Order: sequence, then C-alpha cells, then structure tokens
Amino acid sequence: MRATKAIIHLDNLQYNIKEIKKRLNKNVKICLPVKADAYGHGAVRVAVAAIRAGVSYLAVASIQEAVELREAGIVAPIISLSLPVLEEIPELLKYDIEPLVIDEEFINDLNRFAKKLNKKAWVHLKIDTGMRRIGCSPMEAVKLAVQIDRAENLELKGVCTHFAVSDSTDEKNIKFTKKQISVFKDSIKEIKKAGINPGLIHAANSGSVLQYPEAQFDMVRPGILVYGYAPSPSLNSLIDLKPVMELVTQVVLIKKIEKDTSVSYDRCWTAEKETFVATLPIGYADGLMRSLSGLKVRIGKDFFPIIGRICMDQCMIDIGASPWVQRWDEVCIFGPVSKEHPKNNTAQDLAKIAGTIPYELTCDINKRVPRIFIDETIQ
Repeated sequence: MRATKAIIHLDNLQYNIKEIKKRLNKNVKICLPVKADAYGHGAVRVAVAAIRAGVSYLAVASIQEAVELREAGIVAPIISLSLPVLEEIPELLKYDIEPLVIDEEFINDLNRFAKKLNKKAWVHLKIDTGMRRIGCSPMEAVKLAVQIDRAENLELKGVCTHFAVSDSTDEKNIKFTKKQISVFKDSIKEIKKAGINPGLIHAANSGSVLQYPEAQFDMVRPGILVYGYAPSPSLNSLIDLKPVMELVTQVVLIKKIEKDTSVSYDRCWTAEKETFVATLPIGYADGLMRSLSGLKVRIGKDFFPIIGRICMDQCMIDIGASPWVQRWDEVCIFGPVSKEHPKNNTAQDLAKIAGTIPYELTCDINKRVPRIFIDETIQ
C-alpha cells in the first residue's frame, strides 16, 4: 500500500453523532450529508457506520453519488440536494432517490417520467429563505405543494430550506438567520393551512444545530460536525468533537543539505546552515495545498516545517542538523488530538493557514490517497 494514506476513525464519527444527539429534541432525525465522498472520508463506509449510530437519512449532491450507495447495498432514504437534469430522472426513480423540487416545470417532468415508468417519486420541496442558490420563493411554496399533492405519481416527503450564515456569531448574521427561520415557519403554516401534509420538515445545518434549537423541526442535516469540526472556530467550545480523518505519510529519503543550498521549485527556501532534509511522498495532487508550505508536521512527538514549494507528488521538511528521524518514519500531516498527541494539527489548523475551511481540506484529499478504516465501536 502507498505510504501516503488517510486513516478514517469511524469510532470518532460515531462519537460525534452521539454528541450531536445530545443537543437534539426527542424524535428529531439526523440526515447525514455524504456528498463529495462523505467530505473525502469514503461515502459507503461512512454511511454504514452512521446508520449503525442512528442516522436515519443520507444526503448527496449528485445522482451518481446516490447510485454508488445503493449499489453498495445501502437502503436508507437518500435525498439529492442538487437539482438533477432530465437525463438523470430514470436513474433517480430506479434507485428510489428523493430529489428536491423547486418549480412547476420540474414537478411536471418528474411526474411524467414516474408515470411512464410506473413509479412513485418522493420529493422534498425546497424553499429559498435567503441562501439565493436553489429553491422556490416563499410566495410560491403553497402553490407548488398543491401541485405535488395533485400529481398522480408524486408524494411530498418533506419541505426544507438552507441557512446561509448560521455558523456566524455576528449580530447582523444572527438576525438574518432568525429571519430565515421565521420565513420558513410561515411557509410551513401556509402549506398546512392549504390542507397539505408537509412531511419531514428540515432546515438545520451544522451551525444551526449548535446555535438555533428552534430550527430543529423534524430532522437536522449536520455535515461537518459529524466529521469532527465545528463550522466555524468561534463555535468550537459549544460541542466536544473528534476529527475523523487522519492524514499520514512516511519519510522516503533523507539528504544532507549544505548552507546556502536551495530546496524545491523557484528556489524560495535556502538553508541558513547545514541541515538534513527529508522527502515525503505527498503533494498537491493528493490534496496538500501549495499554500501550506511552512506547515509543521509531526514525527513522533516533534514537529518539522515543510520547506520550499510543495510539489505535485512530494514535499520536503527540514529535520535539523542532528536529526533522530529515520527513513520510513511515519509523518502525521493532520489528525485527531489525543492524550498521546495533544498538539496534532487538525484540518481546522491547516484551513487557517491556507485561508480556507476544513470542508475543503478533507474534500481535497482525493481517491489517489487510499483510505484505511478504523472499525467503529458503538458505545
């Protein structure tokens, strides 16, 4: 197996689900987004572990992602959070995937395909309360709910929305999120007034799970929380989480470098004194961003900086003039903090350096990096 690998701690994933459940009202379901290969963690194995831990629903961003889960034997309900194109509808119906619907045209198209294939399609009406991405306007919600109710081959399984700034502690953004919740509640009331059962009502993402208990409704959709991170560092203290992914590699070569010798592309790093440099078989093609040059990675209990440009497939670290490090030693790029390694980098630490978010860090660890799954233990 390749030296560079992502260790997926499914026991940590289940721990995080347990911690989230503590915050939820009785009978509130969890829908886990496993889009983008479960944020880079491995969708099938994550889905199986999450269902064992009590997750009721799964969510994807494409029909292809849902088909992968179905063909792996997963029978839990799956919502597709992005809008499918017409060519995908037969597959959507074949695999019992529950799409979002937002307008009359797609409702008619879906009903027509379902009737032709003698299938029943379960749908979720998406209302745009402020994200301005996809969703019907609140004023259209009742009309569309009635249209779904009258469609012979459709059934309204749920009504949902999505919050734009629920992870923010800024007063303006708190006000905006509360307005979104209010608009959504009003839309649900109007749908019920029209005699339509809205089904599962769901809106809360990770930020709102932590900050807006009034937005729990029937189901929540925490993504990054389940994978071990608060959606914003300012919310870290609100919940105890354990990162699920650990990215490791090995030292494959150690070289003695003389003073004034440059290392890597562009000669942007030069040794100020004689030192030893270790080469690691990981680069930006694996998801280690070039902007992370300077990051200190852990070998044993010590940390050593990445020097020079991070290459496509490799990078180099300065291990000092009198190194104890040996060839083939394991190197931790990021992973869970533990009693043994209390100073481990986390994806949140790397995100801060790179000017991004943990979601992007874990999603960027692509399938060229093999996943090693640590078997889960439900406690």
